[in-house]
Amino acid sequence: MAMSMSTRSKSSRARYTPMSEMNITPFVDVMLVLLIIFMVAAPMMTQGVQVALPKADAKPIEQDKPIEITLKSDGTIFVGSALVPMESLLDRLQVVQENRENASILLRADSTMDYGSVMKIMAALQAAGMVDVGLVTAPVQ
Repeated sequence: MAMSMSTRSKSSRARYTPMSEMNITPFVDVMLVLLIIFMVAAPMMTQGVQVALPKADAKPIEQDKPIEITLKSDGTIFVGSALVPMESLLDRLQVVQENRENASILLRADSTMDYGSVMKIMAALQAAGMVDVGLVTAPVQ
């Protein structure tokens, strides 16, 4: 009987060992909630005009908040997110130039735009006194 008592005490100690596995269920729940929040919020954060940019292998320009001019394939022109007709583009650019000295310009043109249309915009920029113009391209993949 003494033998049976000693085996019982050994087996009872082995039963009450601390659990060394981590419960990851709460972690997974939090990650899924964050994923849903980001999936809902991400489309709301993107704004702008869709254009098919030409591809180029160049480094991005680092500067503070430039003025973006966008030329879509149908010939529409946007200064920032505002639609501007070609006839009033020069006036609009001159107003922008007066309000922001040394404003840098980023020109985004659809890759299907003809060279002459892009050069008309470049000429209007030069006439408004804006000489710091960068052409936006998409990275080569």
